[in-house]
Amino acid sequence: MTSPLPAEPVAPDDAPLAGPASASPGRLVLRRLRRDRVAVGSVAVIVAVCLLAVLAPLIAHLTGHGPNEQNLLSGLTPDGLPKPPSWHYPFGTDDVGRDILVRVAYGARISLLVGVVATGAAMAVGIAIGLVAGYYGGTVDATLARFMDVVLSLPYLVFALALISIVGPSLWVSIAVIAFFSWAVVGRVVRGQTLQIKEREFVEAARSIGAPDVRIMFSEILPNVVGPVIVYATLLIPSAIVFESTLSFLGLGVTPPTASWGNMLSDSLNYFQVAWWFVAFPGGALLLTTLAFNLLGDALRDALTAGAEAR
Repeated sequence: MTSPLPAEPVAPDDAPLAGPASASPGRLVLRRLRRDRVAVGSVAVIVAVCLLAVLAPLIAHLTGHGPNEQNLLSGLTPDGLPKPPSWHYPFGTDDVGRDILVRVAYGARISLLVGVVATGAAMAVGIAIGLVAGYYGGTVDATLARFMDVVLSLPYLVFALALISIVGPSLWVSIAVIAFFSWAVVGRVVRGQTLQIKEREFVEAARSIGAPDVRIMFSEILPNVVGPVIVYATLLIPSAIVFESTLSFLGLGVTPPTASWGNMLSDSLNYFQVAWWFVAFPGGALLLTTLAFNLLGDALRDALTAGAEAR
């Protein structure tokens, strides 16, 4: 009679991850992120905010309240104050009887649109300029590096206020301002990585076979700087959301009556002592969204660092 096979030892929870030798770096990073409770919770919050934004029209339909619909009779108390949360108004109402739940959902659309579009534009410009500066070096590098330093040294809020006061408040002007002041950070990171990677053997091999510079930059170097770029993207999105909310709070971003978390907070200034929900729900949505993106960025950075050390 054959003896039973010995049981496999169970690795403790804090043991380093061991995977097959053929596991890709991306798979190892995902495996580490799945074990990080903070990262999983951050992703859950981000997904919830995205669903809130996507389902905003459905929420408005189910509640029967449009985002800009003023319910002066049913949405205000006899004293003319906002109504607290109830079954009919789950997040309460604002100073003119509008449903805060519906407006928070539509505000999520604005915040995510600004965050994603502005970050995408900043990433595209920053990656291109960073690759060119780091790859060619010399005068090209010195000129582009000094240009990035100038952009980073500008007082972005004062510049944004001056520009918007001239051309007028607009969502797309806000996106353009945010992208202009964000690309230099990405450009410096990509430039630094490119300066190191362009001396590697596989880049020299590509040069030796006559590969054009554009192909070397975007096919050989760019894939090796994607990790830090993704980390900075997750950190730029909340910065863009906060910047847009700041501009809207000051009346220089999204123009009323379009719902934005920033202008909702601005409208609540005179009511925070008698209507806590007027401040709490848009402010809480802004806080949770930006915190989730920042925590996810930290988790991604730690996972990529651990993966690089493992290799």
